[in-house]
Parts: sequence; structure tokens; C-alpha cells
Amino acid sequence: MRWRIGVLFVVFAVLAIQAVAAPFVVFPKAGRLISPDGRYEVRDADRTASPSDFVGTFHSLWLIEVATGRSRKLCDYLGVSAVGWSGDDFLVVTQYVGKKTSRALVFAISRPGEAVILDQSTLVQLLAPEFREQLRGNDHVFVEASRLEDEIFYFGVWGYGQRAPNGFRWRCQDSLRESKVSCDFGK
Repeated sequence: MRWRIGVLFVVFAVLAIQAVAAPFVVFPKAGRLISPDGRYEVRDADRTASPSDFVGTFHSLWLIEVATGRSRKLCDYLGVSAVGWSGDDFLVVTQYVGKKTSRALVFAISRPGEAVILDQSTLVQLLAPEFREQLRGNDHVFVEASRLEDEIFYFGVWGYGQRAPNGFRWRCQDSLRESKVSCDFGK
């Protein structure tokens, strides 16, 4: 029963992201996502594994340049990932790592190998002290990408657990130019 409740929370979270952000698609189900200008495509691929590896649940997101067929691996993921384009130059991703957590990522198309990754442990280091105890004291913490505008990455953080049995929800932003993260206690 607990597993089903966790899955429902993830499904509702993905639907909430889709309601407030750029068009997100959920991988691996989507299979592919074309950039607004048609130059790039994000594809899902099952991770190749040796016969002794655990298989069937690991996937990879790949960026393919449509005209040339050149590709580069963006990341591996377990479970599902909500992926959306922010203009033609950035991808924003929420990876649902398990039924208790997720993380948000930003990929700059023009800067291979550079990605912004925000998760529970990263935010504990970046946020003001009044936010840290909430992150440390709850065993369900979700960091979800929303959009990127003018080099400001907007994302949500929500969760529940021992410290917040009725849950908490924050609206946050990361100034990518200044490497400064801030949140408010908004609903």
C-alpha cells in the first residue's frame, strides 16, 4: 500500500509540473522530444548492460542533432524523467529517483558536459539555515524543474516526513550567472 501511495505522489507531481511549466514529456514513455526549432531531439534509450548487471529499469537521455545525427549522452536515470525545452538552448529535467525523492537538472545545449543538478543534499548546502532543517528532517523531498528564463532557473521543492507531517512547498530560483539559490515558503 505504501508503494502505491508513493507512486501516486510521483504521478501527481509530474502532472503538476506539466500544468505550470513549458510542455514537459515523461520519459521513457515519450521516447523522444523535438526542440522548438527542430534542430535537436531528445531520445530515451535503455542502458546497455553486461549480463551480470541489473537491467530493465535504467535508461539514458540522449541529445541528437537532427541534421547530422551526432549525439551525446545527457544522463542516466532510474524510473521516470519529466523533460522540457526552455527555448531552443536549454533542457530542464526532473528525475524521479525513487518514490521518496527527485532532482532537477538543467542542460545547456551549447555547453556539453555542463549541467546544473539540484537535489536535497545540494540544497542543504546552498540554502539559508531556515530551510536546511526542513530538508534534513523529512524523508520525502522532491526538487522539480519548472522553467528557465533569462538565466534564472525556476523550480519547486516539496515534501513531507517527520519534520513536516502535513507537508511543505517552496517556490525557488537559481540565478545561473551568480550561482545564487533562493526560496520562499509560497504555496
